Amino acid sequence: MIWKDVFVMSVKKNIVFMIAVNSENKKEYQYSVNSWKHFCENNDAELFLLDEPVVDQSEMHIIFQRYYLFDMLKHTGVNYDQILMVDADTIVHPNCPNFFNMTDNKYCMVHDDGSYDWILRGMEHYKKHLFHDEWFDFWEYGNGGFQIVNKTHEEFFKKMIDLHFQNRELIYNLVDQFGIGRDQTILNFMLRKHDVDIKLLPYEFNMTCMPRKEIMGEDMLHTKMGHVMHFNGIPDKEVNVPLWMEKTYTYLYGDK
Repeated sequence: MIWKDVFVMSVKKNIVFMIAVNSENKKEYQYSVNSWKHFCENNDAELFLLDEPVVDQSEMHIIFQRYYLFDMLKHTGVNYDQILMVDADTIVHPNCPNFFNMTDNKYCMVHDDGSYDWILRGMEHYKKHLFHDEWFDFWEYGNGGFQIVNKTHEEFFKKMIDLHFQNRELIYNLVDQFGIGRDQTILNFMLRKHDVDIKLLPYEFNMTCMPRKEIMGEDMLHTKMGHVMHFNGIPDKEVNVPLWMEKTYTYLYGDK
């Protein structure tokens, strides 16, 4: 495992954590990283990048490996307060307010309203095959691409890892058979199952599925609508995600 921009700190700081494995093959990830560097500089936070898997990806998909977060932080010896885990297909606005001041020390996410078909399909299949009697309101379903956590959530992350390895074959079969999420729906069920105190922040802090909302276009309206732009749910993503991340970063930051 390789960490960039990491050093041992005696003073507690907030952390922005991002998985950037194979980032050398995805130019758009660097736009995301650079924008978050700007946020960290403005808000006295530190940026941590994970650019190698913690375990072999044949054993655990890379997206699930973010729940090793607290183990990785212990390895560095860093002194921290809160951590944002954010996806590498995001760009943060240069004037984004400091959301670490809005958490009330709770587990923070943003409601995902991108595709209720996909969300409810995942909820139904994971309930049937894994969580059985558990259920929750879909309008409280959070997107995993923006999660703010703190030390009180360490044991919960261990439960996420344990559940993965205890049910790995079942989870992967459900994903392959029904085209549902790998960790996000599981996370939402587990948060309720273990009575984790959740706070949902406004859409401005995780602007998912922007084309569905008709806010992403040549007028760059999405750059005026909120604080964290998430380039998911975009058709022809191999072409359009790099294109729109570059356009957005250049529009907001120039050549910086």
